[in-house]
Amino acid sequence: MLRRYIGRNAAPNEVRCMFLPNDISIALTISIVIGCPSVVLCADFHHDVKPLLGKYCIKCHSGDDANGDVDFSAIDKSDDVDAAFETWESVVGHLHAGTMPPENEPQPKDDERNKVFVWYEDFVGNIEARPAVFKARRLSVTEYRNTLRSVLGFDLQVAIIEAEQTVAERSMVIKLLPTDPPGRSGFKNDTHQNPLTTVVWDQYSFLIDAALEQLFSPERSTQLNGFTGASRDDEITIEHAERLLRTFLLRARRRTVSEADVEQIVARLQDRNGRKLVAALKFEMKTVLMSPVFIYRGLLTSGQHGARQTVDTFELAERLSYFLWADMPDDQLLSLAADGTLKIPTVYAAQIDRMLMSPKARNLADDFAAQWLTLNEIEHVSDNVPQMVALKSQPIDFMHYLFTEDRPLLELIDSETAFISPHTSRMYGADARQLTKYVKQKGIEVEIVPNQKIKLEHTTERGGILTMPGVLAMNKGPIQRGTWMLERILGQELPEPPADVGQVPPNNGVENLTFRQRFEQHRSNPSCAVCHDRIDPLGFALQDFDNSGQYLRSQNYRAPKRRKRGEESANANSKIDTSGQLPSGETFEDITGLRHILTTSQGEAVIRNIVEKTMSYALCRQLMIHDRPTVNVIVEQMKQDNGTWRDLFHAVANSVPFRETILSAAH
Repeated sequence: MLRRYIGRNAAPNEVRCMFLPNDISIALTISIVIGCPSVVLCADFHHDVKPLLGKYCIKCHSGDDANGDVDFSAIDKSDDVDAAFETWESVVGHLHAGTMPPENEPQPKDDERNKVFVWYEDFVGNIEARPAVFKARRLSVTEYRNTLRSVLGFDLQVAIIEAEQTVAERSMVIKLLPTDPPGRSGFKNDTHQNPLTTVVWDQYSFLIDAALEQLFSPERSTQLNGFTGASRDDEITIEHAERLLRTFLLRARRRTVSEADVEQIVARLQDRNGRKLVAALKFEMKTVLMSPVFIYRGLLTSGQHGARQTVDTFELAERLSYFLWADMPDDQLLSLAADGTLKIPTVYAAQIDRMLMSPKARNLADDFAAQWLTLNEIEHVSDNVPQMVALKSQPIDFMHYLFTEDRPLLELIDSETAFISPHTSRMYGADARQLTKYVKQKGIEVEIVPNQKIKLEHTTERGGILTMPGVLAMNKGPIQRGTWMLERILGQELPEPPADVGQVPPNNGVENLTFRQRFEQHRSNPSCAVCHDRIDPLGFALQDFDNSGQYLRSQNYRAPKRRKRGEESANANSKIDTSGQLPSGETFEDITGLRHILTTSQGEAVIRNIVEKTMSYALCRQLMIHDRPTVNVIVEQMKQDNGTWRDLFHAVANSVPFRETILSAAH
């Protein structure tokens, strides 16, 4: 049996064929070169790759106790192979780097490695970009808070008596609703597996009652009059109620509402006035705000079931606004969706730029960047609230700057711009002189002070996210720092460490070893070394910084009163070894050299991770195999054009998975 086809990613002069003798598919790539045709044999998974997994990998990666939760014995059917696409990427990476199998295990020969590489290239090269099948998704807590505020015109807050210079959550929504667990994507807006429980339903009901009570109170007359058009002293009439409903329904449903829907509700309000009219109106509004079309995203999406198609303009407006703002579309976006002009490329691009300039775009830093880079962990590094706020706001202000001022993607790693306040200024040496003089308020010992933007001219050890004091302080020690960098910056997954890994022993009475020297003894286990060969060089590059994020070699370094076990002392600077070698063979002497590697030879890996994290957050789901071609195209575009964050947001918002969908038959 011979089936001939042109590969989706084939070159113009390339024809790919597939034939299936004895139920074993053998892929042939026939490259037709003028004057010199050649045939290259491609590997097949079951014939060539699976036996190699059995020979070199199954021993450690099978069954319930599979290392790294990777069970190759469970991969058999073609669907299993496709679903494990992230695993194959990791396998190929390990084979290229020589980090798997471990050194003390049998190693595959070069021709065996090549079989895997050839199969993987063919596997990836024949994936077709397509959208995902639509799945309903409940608004995250942050999205729900923002959306309710946008619908009603005010934030629902609780009254709090707080001490000076403390930080307390005022949003009633955030305080009452359970915290969203991260979904499979790692982000909290991925709520597909987050069920709507009776507890949450009761909390929604309480919140809506409280919000509507406020809306019709004298304190919210400005917001209510914005709906009704009535003056402050007017009593609400049926005409006012109808006007309110038209605006309210448009916002609550996030799309235009038919006259029949409005008239149906208005009919139920007839023959009522005064308090009875207000009570009936509250009931109708609560019914809308408690309905699935408000609480969930995309339930009103229109289109042909079972077919791949572009999303309707209102769904596109929603996807864009919840991506960039974590909020519903505003009036301008809804208006463009209503008349269909949002799909005009120039109009769509202008809206993205407008939204990035809006104060609401701050959410990209507060929500997306904070989750991706685990910046909320900085809240645990200091009991001094103003100091903690300074440490946490610094990277968030920096990310907001990158996102909204069209900065290059790799400026994440190496930047001349920083944001500091009087609480962090001493860590920036002579560059702190750029701060506007700070005058403390009378009667306040320590207060929260906003950051100011500075240019790094003298503090060459700083620059980019890696060396910010808060990031260093939340990742104490080289292992945490290396792991964070590997996972959050390079996007590499690590298995859980062994339960009996133990601690690095301190020096005994006669030893005077550095932490790095003692750790070399600790990590002698070959199975541990596989991961630590990737982690340690990254982490030890930051050993010039102590656990509070201070630079040990600074002239004005202040040693902590109680140094943590394993932390280098300021007078041990000469012993600190920040050099390293990556699995790729590249070497560096310190963080400056590592930053250079991460922005040059390893720049594509950093960019790929940035693209994947941004797409996953924008799509509110884990990336799947059919997203890979889109990721590849955007990565190549960003790499070739020295892409900026603005370029990336435009590329994601214009991508196939973002602008298209497949509505299931049951939708």
